[in-house]
Amino acid sequence: MFNLGDKVVYPMHGAGVIETLESKEILGEVKSYYVLKMPIGEMKLMIPVDNVNNIGLRNIIDKSLVEGVYDILKQAAVLNDSNWNKRYRDNMVKMKTGDIFEVAQVVRDLTYRDREKGLSTGEKKMLVSAKQMLVSEISLSMDADSNGIQEYLESIINKDALN
Repeated sequence: MFNLGDKVVYPMHGAGVIETLESKEILGEVKSYYVLKMPIGEMKLMIPVDNVNNIGLRNIIDKSLVEGVYDILKQAAVLNDSNWNKRYRDNMVKMKTGDIFEVAQVVRDLTYRDREKGLSTGEKKMLVSAKQMLVSEISLSMDADSNGIQEYLESIINKDALN
């Protein structure tokens, strides 16, 4: 169970804060929902309380682990030379885990591939989504402005391109 004010990650959507707990009647059944406020885009999500374990809702990482995310972004990319469809599926598996370290690997590898060979449309959308997931969790973990975090991430992943 989570509490109001908890900072959590909803896999494939990013990090947010549990704002309220609401009950709604849907198809004659009353269910409780966490209302999650996302810092990027001011979006709100309703997550069924009885489904949080199945979807992988988790607390955000501690700020002491953020440097580890940056370290992954600084490492050499792991190029998967299979066709784009297999790469996409492999990266989607990582994204669905909601694990920030795996999402960082996706950002690193897709950024490098984009520079070297270009990305398919699906991979471009995945890269944007993965970056947004990183920014949302790191900004909540560090209690920092998401624009500043976004700029810092871009400076890390673009550093190789400048050398």
